[in-house]
Amino acid sequence: MSSNISLEGKAAIVTGAGAGLGRSEALALAERGANVVVNDMGPAAEEVAAEIRSLGRQAVAVTGDVGDWSIGDRLVGAAVDAFGRLDILVNNAGVLRDKMLFNLTESDWDDVIRVHLKGHAAVSRAAAVHWRAASKAAGGPVYGRVVNTSSEAFLFGSAGQPNYSAAKAGIVALTLATAQGLAKYGVRANAICPRARTGMTAHVFAGGDTNGDTNGDTNGDAADGLDILAPERVGTFVSYLASPAAEEISGQVFVVYGDMVALMAAPTVERKFTAADGVFSAEELDQVLTPYFNGRGPYQTYAAYSVAQLDTTGVQNAASQK
Repeated sequence: MSSNISLEGKAAIVTGAGAGLGRSEALALAERGANVVVNDMGPAAEEVAAEIRSLGRQAVAVTGDVGDWSIGDRLVGAAVDAFGRLDILVNNAGVLRDKMLFNLTESDWDDVIRVHLKGHAAVSRAAAVHWRAASKAAGGPVYGRVVNTSSEAFLFGSAGQPNYSAAKAGIVALTLATAQGLAKYGVRANAICPRARTGMTAHVFAGGDTNGDTNGDTNGDAADGLDILAPERVGTFVSYLASPAAEEISGQVFVVYGDMVALMAAPTVERKFTAADGVFSAEELDQVLTPYFNGRGPYQTYAAYSVAQLDTTGVQNAASQK
């Protein structure tokens, strides 16, 4: 294995790693050589840790809810205690409470924001404390990689997921702040918007695997029928972002699934409107803006609907979510 993509001797934390994407990400990191702290809510965390140990890597399971602020310190402490270091953080844990805005309850909102956005922040904060201290002790940058999990839902503004869409947009902003704030310590932070057929998304994607069933089976390689939405495809990309090869990649957002990785561009200014006399009046705004938006189509909004054109999987989906 090239040293540029090897994770030999490095230590990682993966949240929500008991199944689905998180499990695939944890295993992909381990296959590249990393030792892993596996976090999830129940016994599945230990099951995945056992899988990692069977690969010849070290792994410890830490059960707990990432929505509890203290879990960040627990996970970082577990990595340092077990492996003597922390190099990689993959924030993946999440829940769904899909409702239209008019049906959304306070708990529907709070649960999703707490687990996704607060969960990302809680563990990222603890990792940042560790890396900052390590950098100061070393007298220079250290090795740090953060991979956060956003979603195309933040790009589209999914109508049935106002809570999820808002959380995922917040995660992108958190990623940008992490990349900016920790760069001098050697940390690189990026966000992915993945699609994968997992237990969490079984109701989302129509059809089955490319090998003819619907159980998420991902045996073999692409030629042998690897599901076009297999979580292992995303895991491979996460292991790349965690590697030395990604040293110059930070503050980026990627859409990743199937056979492709798409780098998103930053928003651009479509049109600047300037007041003729330095201060807008309502009348002038009416004269300038109203004609500009007359006849504008319903999809000509800030939402990035064009991203849907990337999909060549042939799999219909009701929403884009991890």
